[in-house]
Amino acid sequence: MAVLHTIKAWLYENLLTGNRNDYSARVSAERTLSVRDVCRSAVERGGADINAAAMEHAVGLFHKEMAYRLCDGFSVNTGWYNASIHIKGVFTSPTEVFDPEKHAVTVEFHQGAELRRELGMVGVNILGKAESGFFIAEVVDLRTGSVNDLLTPGRNARISGGRLKLEGSDPSCGVYFVNEAGGERVKVDAADIVENVNAHLLIVIPALEAGTYRLEVTTQYSGNTGKLLKAPRTTAFDRLLTVAVPPGPQV
Repeated sequence: MAVLHTIKAWLYENLLTGNRNDYSARVSAERTLSVRDVCRSAVERGGADINAAAMEHAVGLFHKEMAYRLCDGFSVNTGWYNASIHIKGVFTSPTEVFDPEKHAVTVEFHQGAELRRELGMVGVNILGKAESGFFIAEVVDLRTGSVNDLLTPGRNARISGGRLKLEGSDPSCGVYFVNEAGGERVKVDAADIVENVNAHLLIVIPALEAGTYRLEVTTQYSGNTGKLLKAPRTTAFDRLLTVAVPPGPQV
């Protein structure tokens, strides 16, 4: 199949295998697009036969109704992706009832046939080995099991990557959640850093308001024992994370 798209990626040492000759590729991400951005692109690039504002309105209506029907227990197959609702957590007996302190309702998305067809036209340009090895690869919300998606305030999250260890006396060193809407930076309290090692951080998520957030880690850790960087450096996760609106009363 012909190449229609091109993405760029850097190679990072694969810390999960222990083999120094193993690398994993991470996409050099472009900026995050909103629904409005995509609708404008559909009109300006794709030649859509309705205006961008009307398309954005229709997409909003679709997503609202899809969420409603998912929460009724239906699955949705758009051709581009499949969405279905799941229950996370362990039930210890056949008579145990759903407990929001132990269990969670989540939605999972999987690529559909149309998206797989488009992915077949992607060419990958490997840019070489990334110099710093300082990166965030994955964020897991341990309350829900959500990967690179949802955050549960007051619960634990595991941040995996490379050279993430928090070291240095500079006051800017730490873990931050940056609100995409208002730009407010919420720093994780030092007492809420549960584990602090090179390959991962285990934190307690702050009391964040509902919204989307960019995760950042700032440190003076250099990767060399006993040697700190003169100035702190920051890495940002290339995916947005979401704090959902708190659910209503359980019935």
